[in-house]
Amino acid sequence: MNAWTNEFPHDETLRYLNHAAVAPWPKRAAQAVTAFAQENVLQGAKDYPAWLEIEQRLRTRLMKLLNAPSTADIALVKNTSEALSFVAFGLDWRAGDQVIISNEEFPSNRIVWEALSRFGVEVIEVSLAGSNPEQALLDACTAHTRLMAISAVQYASGLRLDLIKLGQGCRQNGVLLCVDAIQQLGALPLDVQACDCAFAMADGHKWMLGPEGLAVFYCRSDLREQLTLNEYGWHMLDNAGDYNSREWQPARTARRFECGSPNMLGAAALEASLSLLDEVGMVNVAQELQTRMHILIQGLKAIPGACIHSATDHDRRAGILTFTLGGKDNTAIFESLKQENIICAQRGAGIRLSPHFYTPQQVLDVTLEIIRKLSR
Repeated sequence: MNAWTNEFPHDETLRYLNHAAVAPWPKRAAQAVTAFAQENVLQGAKDYPAWLEIEQRLRTRLMKLLNAPSTADIALVKNTSEALSFVAFGLDWRAGDQVIISNEEFPSNRIVWEALSRFGVEVIEVSLAGSNPEQALLDACTAHTRLMAISAVQYASGLRLDLIKLGQGCRQNGVLLCVDAIQQLGALPLDVQACDCAFAMADGHKWMLGPEGLAVFYCRSDLREQLTLNEYGWHMLDNAGDYNSREWQPARTARRFECGSPNMLGAAALEASLSLLDEVGMVNVAQELQTRMHILIQGLKAIPGACIHSATDHDRRAGILTFTLGGKDNTAIFESLKQENIICAQRGAGIRLSPHFYTPQQVLDVTLEIIRKLSR
């Protein structure tokens, strides 16, 4: 029996293929939230120190998931956009500085850099359409390039980039690498040390199977104090528990990016969800996910008129598969799938399917059969 067999009750009427948007929780996350709520009802925050232990376990799990050197490198923030803003408005920009991004980025990883135009910062968009997108990104770097901000996996096409190659190239060019890891973390292994990235961030509500409103922000230790802080409060202080002191300084750890009271409810849920990924093991998670992606790819290739708009090579794909049906309107196809209780998304060039490691074979088979019928 698989470690996740009892974690995801199977509703035969529901085909959930939307983990690239918002994922279902495993049972243990719901149980953790229920227990937290019940404790609050009965005794409030009497055992607050125990909540802090849960939060510390969460930091440790995130550290391991990212292969960060220390929990001191991990900040618990509201979302990916907030973490990106910490970087964008924390660096000391000079007029003429450049930021390299791709032409496929989710708005969060584009708008935040475009907002720096008032400082004279130029955003350069690079097409990922060629056979070597990493080299195209690196070739766009100039003597004025300060930072490359790239998604590990593109949200619409599902293209997975070689972060190690990008990290090596950025280091050689003296460029900081900022990785939006939201479409990879929890789906495939990610190693911030191996890819030498300066910053990485990801929400918990997609592939990490947690709630919305809680994300991880990794900041390399040598860069923490180089980011100007724009949010202040009691929690980000070095002496956070000393409420009477008039002297203060920001925490030396990544907690300096956590200005106010923590999201303890979210921490309880996400820590529980990550405990499942930890038990299954990210190598196994990736293998199971790739097996399901292979089934979808082969199934779509066998449907007349179906066109896959995502990379299908093993090394280029993650958990996202976008397709169209020749001569069919994308919106009409999406609405038809929704009526069949296939939970997916309309993104980029067409319809986006995103299973996870636990997705039942039956869900894939039924979905492919319904798409085949729609193609006629």
